[in-house]
Amino acid sequence: MNWDEIKGNWKQMKGRAQERWGEITGDELDQAQGNREQLEGLIQERYGRSKEEAQREVDQWMAEQRTT
Repeated sequence: MNWDEIKGNWKQMKGRAQERWGEITGDELDQAQGNREQLEGLIQERYGRSKEEAQREVDQWMAEQRTT
């Protein structure tokens, strides 16, 4: 699954994102509207990750979505 597919199905995918990153609120995910950079920024803020770490987490999560 690529990011365009995730963004296109954001209403469904945001629930999965919230399961993965529980400290990010549903409202924040609504505001992100499937924008990858915003999601990465939220991960950085909530979890104290570096930009590169947040990017890797999103890459890993995106790869996991292919199998579900």
